Order: sequence, then structure tokens, then C-alpha cells
Amino acid sequence: MNKPVYITPQGLEVLRTELDRLWKKDRPETVAIVSWAAGNGDRSENGDYIYGKKRLREIDRRVRYLRKRIEDAVVVRSADQPDHSRIFFGAEVTYVNVRDEEKTIRIVGEDEAESLKGKISWVSPVARALMKREVGDTVTLRTPAGEDELEVLKIHYPD
Repeated sequence: MNKPVYITPQGLEVLRTELDRLWKKDRPETVAIVSWAAGNGDRSENGDYIYGKKRLREIDRRVRYLRKRIEDAVVVRSADQPDHSRIFFGAEVTYVNVRDEEKTIRIVGEDEAESLKGKISWVSPVARALMKREVGDTVTLRTPAGEDELEVLKIHYPD
């Protein structure tokens, strides 16, 4: 059984926007280029044709993936979380580690995770360690570099 495809409403909108752009803009442009290149003769040495066909396959693969993810998506709204004093999917969490580094992260779906923007997947080790914790709780996080202690400072559920 596959794990659920949890996603925030904003993340689902990003997937839909990408699918729309690929299907309505990028794919028709690429098809036009391939058609034009096919009319130029020998396809075996035609770079526009070869690259265009490759790009078309990439677009079609991504479109299939996005459609499946959108179809299987389980949208989780912050307002629907049962207890805003605990950390669940969609929470924005501020914590401090043993090196006194304060970090703020948001727990989101796998498709919307961007660690450089502070969005981490709900299946990541940090998110799993923090789940169901409250402000003031300390958790031990096992990393390749060793163990780290995280203390929860703040929990916020953005709209």
C-alpha cells in the first residue's frame, strides 16, 4: 500500500499550475517545433527534431506524474488540525538545537518540500521527530553526524 499524498492547499495549487503550463503552453510549443523539424528532411541528424522528441517525452512523463499526484492528493488544511498546541502536518515550527541555532520550518507534503525555503517533507527525519510534540518539548534527532537535541519554541498554523 502506498503512503498517502498529503499536501497543503497552496501545494496543490502549485501542482495544478505546473500541469496547466505544461499541457497548455510547453507541450503545444514543443509539438510545433517537432512538426517543423520533421518537415526539414533527414530526422536522424536533425538536432531540433531529436531534442524536441526528447523534450516531448519529458513533458509527457511529468504530466502523467502530476495528474496521478493531483488525483491521489489528500488536501490538509491548517484549520482542520485537531489540536493547534501540538505539531501536525502544516505546522510552522520554531526550534533550537544544542548549538543554539534557531530554525523555523514548515511541515508540508513531499511534492512541495523546499529545504532552502524552510519547507520540509512530513516524512523527513526532522518532521517525524517533531510530530505530536508541544512547545517546550525536547526531542532527540538521530543524524549521520550523530544525535541532536531539538527544543520546540513555537508552533504556528498559517492560514
